[in-house]
Amino acid sequence: MQLVVARIGRAHGIKGEVTVEVRTDEPELRLAPGAVLATDPASTGPLTIETGRVHSGRLLLRFEGVRDRTAAEALRNTLLIADVDPEERPDEDDEYYDHQLIDLDVVLTDGTEVGRITEISHLPSQDLFIVERPDGTEVMIPFVGEIVTEIDLEEQRAVIDPPPGLIDDRAEIASARDEADATGDDETDGDDTDGARG
Repeated sequence: MQLVVARIGRAHGIKGEVTVEVRTDEPELRLAPGAVLATDPASTGPLTIETGRVHSGRLLLRFEGVRDRTAAEALRNTLLIADVDPEERPDEDDEYYDHQLIDLDVVLTDGTEVGRITEISHLPSQDLFIVERPDGTEVMIPFVGEIVTEIDLEEQRAVIDPPPGLIDDRAEIASARDEADATGDDETDGDDTDGARG
């Protein structure tokens, strides 16, 4: 299968280097010198990486046949696409590629359906599952071990044990608060969402 692993940005310098926006967890594998990548638009590729280096926190690549700033700038906004074996797994047991997680059914530990993963959001602090619920609304689930207790690729499901308030409907939360107010019991106002922190 084909996966987008980077997007080409601005030209850097005058010798054909370009900045790239990395879209893979394994740039050292997917964007290594010698890698041949398909492109979108297809007319600009395939491109073979000649050299790669990090400069000021950004990855710079040079492609075979691209020797000047004009040629490099012509590649701007091109997507770089790698062929990936659908069965391939990352080195770590508890890591997954995005394409393996998209479309997994999300269920609670008791089997209650929550929804389906439609997107993975990679934030600096943690990854988030964007889950579409049966009614069309979306909920964000932090991809941390305390919440996502099991990923079963064979059964195509992710089992979660969310802390109170993470996926509860607002109406349910409001009604519970109204009941507490009616009884004068304020003990439910404490912080019960600590488990959401990664």
